[in-house]
Amino acid sequence: MTKSIMLSGVGGQGTILASKLLSMGLAQAGYDVKMSEIHGMSQRGGDVSSQVRYGKQVFSPVIERGGADLLVAFEEMEAMRSLPYLKAGGKAVINKYNISPMPVVSGVADYPDGLSEEIAKKVDTTVVDAAGKAVEMGNPKVMNVILLGATVEMMGLNEVDWDAIIAENVKAQFVELNKKAFEEGRKLVRK
Repeated sequence: MTKSIMLSGVGGQGTILASKLLSMGLAQAGYDVKMSEIHGMSQRGGDVSSQVRYGKQVFSPVIERGGADLLVAFEEMEAMRSLPYLKAGGKAVINKYNISPMPVVSGVADYPDGLSEEIAKKVDTTVVDAAGKAVEMGNPKVMNVILLGATVEMMGLNEVDWDAIIAENVKAQFVELNKKAFEEGRKLVRK
C-alpha cells in the first residue's frame, strides 16, 4: 500500500532538505520512493512543498487532492493552504510558526490568528513548536530536521538508520546537532 506525505513550508525553511532526507531513508529501507517538489518563488520566501510517496511500487510522485496520509506544515498559513491535499482520516503536524507574506509585511493584510486551532477542528492535528525547540538547541536552522523527526515518528518509520542518513548528508560539524534535533522532533509528537 502506498503512503503519501506532503511537506509544506516557505522558502528558506529547509523543506526540500527534509524531504530529501526522508526519501533517502525510505529508499534505504527498501521502499519504492517518488518525490516531487514545487517551488513558488522559494528564493523570496514563497511557498515550497514536497510530496513524498512510498510503498512496494509507486507509479507517480504526485499527491492528488485528498490523497496525503500526513501533512507536515513548517508554517501555519502553509498548513491551511495545503489542507486540501490531506485525505479523510489523515493527520497533520503543524509547526506553530508564522512567516508573514508580502501583503502582511506591506500592511495590506493581517496574518490570521488561530490557524492551527481552526485546522485541529477539522483533522487530527499535532501542533509543535519546532522553531522554538531549534532556537533552544542553539541553531534555528535545525527546525527542518526536528520536523523530519516528527514525520518519522508519526509514520512509524523506525526501520531506518536515520542517524546514518543524517551523518551522510549533513556537514560534519553539524551532524551531532542534527541527530539531537531529529530525536527532539520525535519526542514532540509522541503521545
